[in-house]
Amino acid sequence: MTPRPFPLAAATVLAIALAGCQPASEPAATQADAADASQAAGQPTVVARIDSEIGALALHTVAGPLQHPWGMAFLPDGRILVSERVGNLRLVGTDGRLSAPLTGVPAVVAEGQGGLLDVALSPEFATDGLVYLSYAEPGEGSLAGTAVARGRLEGEALTGVEVVFRQSPKLDTRHHFGSRLVFDDHGDLFITMGDRGVRPTAQDLSSHMGTVARIHPDGRVPEDNPFVGEDGIQPETWSWGHRNQQGAALNPWTRELWTHEHGPKGGDEINIPKAGRNYGWPIITYGINYSGEPIPEAVGTEADGLEQPHHYWPISPGISGMAFHDHGAVPAWQRSLFIGAMAERLLIRLTLDENQNIVHEERLLTEFGQRIRDVEVGPDGALYLLTDDPQGSLLRLAPEASP
Repeated sequence: MTPRPFPLAAATVLAIALAGCQPASEPAATQADAADASQAAGQPTVVARIDSEIGALALHTVAGPLQHPWGMAFLPDGRILVSERVGNLRLVGTDGRLSAPLTGVPAVVAEGQGGLLDVALSPEFATDGLVYLSYAEPGEGSLAGTAVARGRLEGEALTGVEVVFRQSPKLDTRHHFGSRLVFDDHGDLFITMGDRGVRPTAQDLSSHMGTVARIHPDGRVPEDNPFVGEDGIQPETWSWGHRNQQGAALNPWTRELWTHEHGPKGGDEINIPKAGRNYGWPIITYGINYSGEPIPEAVGTEADGLEQPHHYWPISPGISGMAFHDHGAVPAWQRSLFIGAMAERLLIRLTLDENQNIVHEERLLTEFGQRIRDVEVGPDGALYLLTDDPQGSLLRLAPEASP
């Protein structure tokens, strides 16, 4: 699919158009005091009223403070599991109250970009009660690697915890762990990973670095994975040539996996990873090094045998978290894809046409000034956001008239 970047002129016009549509918010200290009092009472706090292309939105604080929250999953009973990068897994009650950290969570390397990362429920959670966690797992000495473990949620504990995937080999860097977890319609688990800050690893199929992996829920390798039985290739690998994937979701209309990844300086991109395909990093990229120099291995923005992104940004928003909106509660958000932005500290709404092309971008929360780490659509159709901060929050964003 041909990438469709937004021209800089269009982005400038959009920014000007939105400049008059910012949250009418209270001073920060007043908001914080109100939020603390409301959370103590177990009630949501209205942080701001926000104008948007679909009308007025209300932003509520659901729970906090949370230490660098990273991922969330909605339980059938209305509670929400939230991971904190420091290594805690917390339950948010229907009244907004936070539980103590759950016991049984694996030890993590909470250094650099490492720690406790994503959380996902088993497709059979109603009967098996299993919760899946991705995290930076400690290895020998200073080594660490992305891993996935699962355990049964019983009260405020995970029991019977077992590791179902380990990145190989482990490295001593503390960057680019990924990692999002997505189950497909067959019950198989996709795991997104980064290059661990060592660019050549993304082109080395003997490692898991820079790949999307696909496993059965118990860790077994599906027989139809593209490299099963090939010498010197990790059999879990689904696609490769990725830089640092911190967003993933199953498209509800096509049932395909979509992912996004950080570029270096520029070149954040969305992909629809196909089995056995190479997505190019660092051989092709729409970004440059943070120093302003070209990526040393790059030959340009395209090359034979390497896949183009479905969409990319010439200037990196710093994307994290991804959620398609197909809930009937907010018809105006149908066929929208929501993505958090950490560098630009906002929320991105992308509009898709019937061919899944991205045809429009709206930028929300531009004056809120928070790094949006994750975004999910709740059972009520509202958007739930996590802010990446030592005193982070779980937020709810919905049309102002929503209950």
